[in-house]
Amino acid sequence: MIIEDKIAEQIPAWRERVKRLVAEHGSKKVCEITVDQIFGGMRGVHVQVSDISYLDPYRGILYRGYTIPEVLERLPKAAGSEYPLAGGLYYLLMTGEIPTLGQAQEVEAEWKVRSPVPGYVLDMLDALPQKTHPMTMFSHAILALQNESIFSSSYSDGLRKPEYWLPTLQDSLNLTAKLPAIAAYIYNKKYRNGLYIAPDPQLDWGANFAHMIGRSGEWQYEELTRLFFILHADHEGANVSAHVSALVNSALSDIYYASSAAMNGLAGPLHGIANQECIRWLLDLRAAFDSFPTEEQIRSYAWDILNSGRVIPGYGHAVLRVTDPRFTAQLEFGRKYLPDDELLRLVMLVYDVLPGVLSQYGRVKNPWPNVDAITGTLQYAYGVREPDFYTVLFGVSRILGLTTFAVWSRALQKPIERPKSMTTSMLENLVCEG
Repeated sequence: MIIEDKIAEQIPAWRERVKRLVAEHGSKKVCEITVDQIFGGMRGVHVQVSDISYLDPYRGILYRGYTIPEVLERLPKAAGSEYPLAGGLYYLLMTGEIPTLGQAQEVEAEWKVRSPVPGYVLDMLDALPQKTHPMTMFSHAILALQNESIFSSSYSDGLRKPEYWLPTLQDSLNLTAKLPAIAAYIYNKKYRNGLYIAPDPQLDWGANFAHMIGRSGEWQYEELTRLFFILHADHEGANVSAHVSALVNSALSDIYYASSAAMNGLAGPLHGIANQECIRWLLDLRAAFDSFPTEEQIRSYAWDILNSGRVIPGYGHAVLRVTDPRFTAQLEFGRKYLPDDELLRLVMLVYDVLPGVLSQYGRVKNPWPNVDAITGTLQYAYGVREPDFYTVLFGVSRILGLTTFAVWSRALQKPIERPKSMTTSMLENLVCEG
């Protein structure tokens, strides 16, 4: 397979590069850790190396060095589409190279062959209570697929360490191929009385999700799914879901264990569920006024929230110091296809007003919107109006990056993660002695 061949070509040079860094500079300190950072969730501490993506404070997320606008412009697109094929993005993440249309289509073809979901996984989802959260269902489904792990069976058969990455790549392709169908099955079970729609072999990975939830032929929503899955694919190597996945993967747990664990982290309110909070906040804002609010009404509404000690979701970011380019890409989509949508107009008005309020408030490092500030609005506009499901869509995309990192971790033979902890007394003595 073309991705496997490309990675195999690159591995010797990458292994030598890492080996040389450790041998020549292994004792050099990269950063100093403060007590604030130890008790503050290790914020700002460099704990991971990832060449898959990097979050630049002023350029946004870079996939293999390419900005979001560059990725959207340069990656191959489906016939008649303005947005890239997810198969092309996966090729870029895995190999570091912009693919040709043929190379992107080869990944898409691989996914189609590998896409059928085993019946026992669907039976397991059917057995869960109807009220089960979609993210719980999603994590269960991924974990249930562990029975299919090629890495686990190969490891039991005596797989050599330099070859760990090969079955990990196969597992990654098998898992990512099934994600749109699993997500669609969960959506239909939860919100459409269990209706099942088979994938369309003529559609690409992103558009097929739209088809499988009953949006067949709705080309605008197909375009939105293509865009969404590109924008959420990775976000550096040390956010919660990425770090959890890397940690579990480092124990030589297979990609299903690692990805399920990552989704459990993504399901937290301080991580992936933020997109749900944003759409709910926006709906509450609209409901607070009899007619479409004015700038002054929004300004007053925002100040009331801030003065009460609450936060406004979707604005601010731990790293970014500009408007999130992923927000901008979705805003451009909305302006083109949904110019009269009331909630989108509200998003734009909030965007005009809120940064000034937050700047005046003075307790926010970044007053600009992040990707979550608009994600739910676009889904809502096309009839996907169940906020609890939005994080599943996030997860479908994010596993593209997580699995890429796992493959390269195995290729570079990274060891198990085992940081050290200390007691509070030890830390107190250390600080006092210093």
